[in-house]
Amino acid sequence: MRLAEACADPNLLGPIFSPAESWRPSRTLLRALDALPRDAYDAELFSRCAGDRPWPTKPVHTLVDISGRRSGKSARAAAMATWEAVQDYQDVVARGERVRVMVIAADRAQARVVFGYICAHFELPMLAPLVERRLEERLYLTNGVVVEVHTPSFRSVRGYTVVCAVLDEIAFWRGDESSANPDTEIVAALRPAMATVPGARFIVTSTPYWRRGWLFEMYERHFGKDGGVLVWQAPTTVMNPSLDLRIVEDALREDEPRARAEWFAEFRTDVEAFVSLETVRECVVSGRVELPGMRGTAYRAFTDPSGGSADSWTLAIGHRQRDGRIVVDALRERRAPFAPSEVAAEYAALCRAYGIHEVVGDRYAGEWPREAFATNGVRYVPSERNKSELYQALLPVLNGRGLELPDNPRLIAQLVSLERIVSRGGRDSIDHPKRTHDDLANAVAGLVSICSQPRNFPEFQGQWTERHEDFEVVFSTNDGLEFARSRTTPPNRCGPSTARRGGDESRARRGRGGPGWSETRRGLDRVSRALIAPSRINNKTPLSERQKGATQCPFSTRTRSTRTSHS
Repeated sequence: MRLAEACADPNLLGPIFSPAESWRPSRTLLRALDALPRDAYDAELFSRCAGDRPWPTKPVHTLVDISGRRSGKSARAAAMATWEAVQDYQDVVARGERVRVMVIAADRAQARVVFGYICAHFELPMLAPLVERRLEERLYLTNGVVVEVHTPSFRSVRGYTVVCAVLDEIAFWRGDESSANPDTEIVAALRPAMATVPGARFIVTSTPYWRRGWLFEMYERHFGKDGGVLVWQAPTTVMNPSLDLRIVEDALREDEPRARAEWFAEFRTDVEAFVSLETVRECVVSGRVELPGMRGTAYRAFTDPSGGSADSWTLAIGHRQRDGRIVVDALRERRAPFAPSEVAAEYAALCRAYGIHEVVGDRYAGEWPREAFATNGVRYVPSERNKSELYQALLPVLNGRGLELPDNPRLIAQLVSLERIVSRGGRDSIDHPKRTHDDLANAVAGLVSICSQPRNFPEFQGQWTERHEDFEVVFSTNDGLEFARSRTTPPNRCGPSTARRGGDESRARRGRGGPGWSETRRGLDRVSRALIAPSRINNKTPLSERQKGATQCPFSTRTRSTRTSHS
């Protein structure tokens, strides 16, 4: 007996597929899988939903069911899994081994939907005697088969002998964020587990989404083509004639691109991948975790705060090199749950270790991040750009290979999973998919943004004083501005660096840039009484001999843009 015949038998699966007229399209699909004779209705529907490929002449063991919502995909997959579970596999298993029927979905709760259908089948009088015992996510049968729930992880599906695998809603898998392509890797891990079982059935069901991933690749490669893979694409109204058409019409009026994917099983053209995996990997420095802070390097920091209950709190620290490449030196993540005050203190200490006293972040939770960092001696500045704008600025840097990323699998997975969605108004929006996170990606995008922007600030005129600190000469004006020059760099090599005092400390900013200018925060408590113009600096002259009268600063008041970004 074949599966399609079992679904029509009132003593087997017939009661599940009733009323018969509503499930007739599903029975056509099952008949095609087993290469059973067809009638005119079957031939017409098969041509419509399977493309131009001929009716199978032998059983097909790989089914890719791309159908709309509420079309019975999960019920069909459960029937196929049940039928494969009741077969005899004594010839293909070793003594003491149990073979598996795996049900895999985006999460355990979703996988339990198909698992519940399978358990309901084994409550029928003809199948109930096969049940040995039932657990919450596992069903043991007397023939040595175990039906169990799995999550999408290519690690957890290894080591088993699998007679049937059901992959539900594969287009929406995002894995555990440690893998950039969980669907492809899970399929690759499952194939060897099924290789020693003749006729092992591979069942994939999903509503389509964007034009990428394993599902779209199989659609492009096998739809309408003869072979061992049957790709079935059908609207909800075809597979479920009892659905109220007004629901579909209302969805089309509200959002046509989304409705055509949800109800008509069409891949969306308004959703694209933000960046390819290959592009991201070319920016990753293999084996790099974190770089220590270097003296004389201007570091910047961007943070993506979190309240500690759901999302992670991330921090990215980096700098821009002279050749324009942006380097992510440190990338930290604290996953929920955590105490926000402790993380703020930890990240503030890390920023100070890199000589950073100002961190940029999003506008999360109003004034709370500003107060948390201020308590630990670091100024928090809200970003002027929203998340989507940060990602738009990140893309050309990634494509131009102008970024060095640490070897962080979670970061890579988050960048690759980002989606570019075109709204009905034609505006692009970049964000992470539902039930996923982008905290690390957002921190890196923010860091790239602030490292790429020129720093515009006014220079000054007025009276000023001078002091010596280690290898630098620090000049301070009477109104609180100060700048510093390396004692080893001639004055005509570059312009001054300025900073305005804020409380007990001042925030230094570099001028036009060059190897001789420092960028650290300084207090004004050690300013000497010496008053001298930069053009008259002579490091070999004793300080007492250089005490001259106040002079006018020789620099103009126009705005100057830096080529590098600094703290």
